[in-house]
Parts: sequence; C-alpha cells; structure tokens
Amino acid sequence: MFKLIGDAVATATALKPLVANANHCEIVIAPPFTALKSVADRLEGSNIRVAAQNVSTEPKHGAHTGEICGDMLKDAGCSHVIIGHSERRSMYGDTDQVVNRKIRAALSFSLTPIVCIGETLAEREEGREQTVVGSQLKDSLAELTGSDLMRIMLAYEPVWAIGTGRTASPAQAQEMHAFIRNWLRENFDSQVADGMRILYGGSVKPDNISDLMSQTDIDGALVGGASLEAESFSKIVNYNR
Repeated sequence: MFKLIGDAVATATALKPLVANANHCEIVIAPPFTALKSVADRLEGSNIRVAAQNVSTEPKHGAHTGEICGDMLKDAGCSHVIIGHSERRSMYGDTDQVVNRKIRAALSFSLTPIVCIGETLAEREEGREQTVVGSQLKDSLAELTGSDLMRIMLAYEPVWAIGTGRTASPAQAQEMHAFIRNWLRENFDSQVADGMRILYGGSVKPDNISDLMSQTDIDGALVGGASLEAESFSKIVNYNR
C-alpha cells in the first residue's frame, strides 16, 4: 500500500529506460489498484508488465462490494496478479482455500497468478517449515491441473524475512525451492516441476540478488521495499550486467 497515482506513474516512468535492455527476464510491477490504469497506459509498448496485488474470488460481476473482478484488472491493463501474499493471509483472512478460489478466478480471465507461500519464524524454529509449505501447496493448488500450473508462478516468501531486513540465506532459500520443486514433481509431474518459475521473496536487495539467483532452483524474485525506487529495483533486474 504505497504511492499515489502520480508517484506510481513517476516511478514506472523512471524505471522504463533503466531496464529497457533487460531481455533475460520478465519484468512485472504491482502498483496499488488506483494507479493500475495510469501506470499500464504509461508502460504500453515497453518490456514492463503490470500486476495487481489482489483479485476477487468471484469470476462474475455482482453484489460484492469492495471486491475487484479479474476482468476489471485485465481492463485496467494487468497481465498478472499476486495472490496469497503473507500480509493477505495473516491480516485479511486469505486462507489456502480462498487462495485456491482466487487462482481459479484469475486463470479464468487469463491472468497469470503469482501465488505466495511461506512459513513464519515460529514455524521455522519449530522445524515445521516444509510441513507448512507443503500444506499450503496442497490446499492452494487443490484440484488444479498440470496445464493450470503451467500458467502459474510460485513465490516462496519466508514471512520472517519480509520487511525485516533479514533474508533467508541463499542455502536456506535453495533448500526450500528444491523442496517445492520436488513436491510439484511428486504431486504433478516433471514437466510441471521443471517448467514452474519459483520466485524468492523476502528482503531482496541489489546486494543479495546475485547470490540468490545463483541458486539452482531460484528462478526470480518477488521484490518488496527495494522496488519502491526505480534505481534500486533496476539494479535487481540488471543484477547480471
């Protein structure tokens, strides 16, 4: 929940030339709802795509005051949507079952869901991180097909590393990413497991992105605070240059 419309447009405009030559990755930014259309219009024709930060569970318009339907996001210029971010889960009641419904709704409008999973500090200290993440995967992806999953990205975000300045070590992140990929292989198939892009989120910064991205099973980053300034975010995008 950052940036008024003018600020969001200014940041996106400043980012465009800084990442214009980045062809090694897909670049997506997620402004607040109020700025989606203005930012998407300003980015038209660029290599930056736009995501919403949430979507309704409902695939049809109706009496759902305060919600926003997937086709409204498409209409505003979105191609992606973040679903199940830890703040949505912990503060706003987005259970795994709600996340599952939101994924289905997003897919029905050909939006690409970026589905967040991850454990709390207490769960990690209790040694339950894989049990927790496995349960989130099972329920959040329930009854989806392999072809559905090929249209989804996963984002592992250890809750204890979000906005705290703490980051999972590259080895810790890789261990969980490998667990997630193996879970996909066991519960779907190798095509899904190998094709799935699994992002790491949790205090990603210009000075740790290279070490994170050097890990075998980390395919990208879900960037929080460091994405609020065009300069710092562009350094993350261009980490390999």
